[in-house]
Amino acid sequence: MIQTTKKILILGSTGSIGTNCLHIVEQMREAFQVVGLATFSRVEKLLEQARLFHPEWVAVSSGQITGSARKTFRDLGVHVFSGAHALEQISLESDYNMMVNAVVGAAGFLPTLHAIGKGADIALANKETLVIGGELVMAQAKKQNVAVLPVDSEHSAIFQSLMGESSETVEQIILTASGGPFRTWSKELLSSVTVEQALKHPNWNMGKKITIDSATMMNKGLEVIEAIRLFHVSVDKIKVVIHPQSVIHSMVAFIDGSVKAQLGVPDMRVPIQLALTYPERKFSRFPRLDFGKYTELTFEEPDLNKFQALALAFEAGRIGGTAPAVLNAANEVAVSLFLNRKIRFDQIPQLVEQAVMKHQVVQNPDKNQLLAADLWARQNVERFI
Repeated sequence: MIQTTKKILILGSTGSIGTNCLHIVEQMREAFQVVGLATFSRVEKLLEQARLFHPEWVAVSSGQITGSARKTFRDLGVHVFSGAHALEQISLESDYNMMVNAVVGAAGFLPTLHAIGKGADIALANKETLVIGGELVMAQAKKQNVAVLPVDSEHSAIFQSLMGESSETVEQIILTASGGPFRTWSKELLSSVTVEQALKHPNWNMGKKITIDSATMMNKGLEVIEAIRLFHVSVDKIKVVIHPQSVIHSMVAFIDGSVKAQLGVPDMRVPIQLALTYPERKFSRFPRLDFGKYTELTFEEPDLNKFQALALAFEAGRIGGTAPAVLNAANEVAVSLFLNRKIRFDQIPQLVEQAVMKHQVVQNPDKNQLLAADLWARQNVERFI
């Protein structure tokens, strides 16, 4: 039986996904109760959100919160968690039946497991959760009868294309990619890419880390691994195509030769709203796709020699075990080094490859082995530098 009001906890509420999520909630006040909000360090933005949505709990995972800010939260009747374990604390102690996980990176892994343990459905924008420990997460979700609902536009498109279909009839999952800002650049030019150039995505407005991942195409590689776990398919059933217009968000090909695609303007609010309201679709006033504005939709094969990160992700997906966790952790450190101007853009996949090649893979890992692999990769990338 569908509950009339969903009690939601939003991790990453001050980021792009989180703020769009709250925009939707504001339009559907009768359907949602915001019980918890979490940010890394944007305390002032979190205070604004707390005044508007009146959560019972908030979390600041950086721990950077002043005494006066704590007092303001207390005066609003809000309990504050802060520090390295704040996300875990709020996911364990707050009362919710849906978690929107929109944090960036490996920090989203344990909170997802905690939410599943509480029997809460997951609206998942944190792809790293499934990259790090997808087999474990999906097994726990099945055991707890928890829905894991994709928020990424690509996985939402696949999810929608699979509605009413049997998994046995799927021939191929086709993930579309914009190609990022360097789609037409030569491989040789990538060594000269600046931070500012890499942060200029042609179609989407995203946070810094995911924007760099899009530029290297590691983001698409992480999505490949996410799709393996989310839709229970082998890596050989997944294909990536470059689609610069970002109108077709992804497709599914079936054994009879049919292909189903989900289309829309590049607007993250559409897949966010579907994840929040599922299994229902609700009316929205979001922009509609005007076919008259598109004279052509084009497709091309990705250059795996130029975009080595994508090739590495396919390989990590084939290896399985702790390899994807190492790939993700090494990439997080390498991207941070690039953003801090300590390495070149083209060194990002090089450092990731070194970590994946050096790592001793553990198959069928438990939670502690996954976390150990994550830590090992971070430490070793620092050593490479």
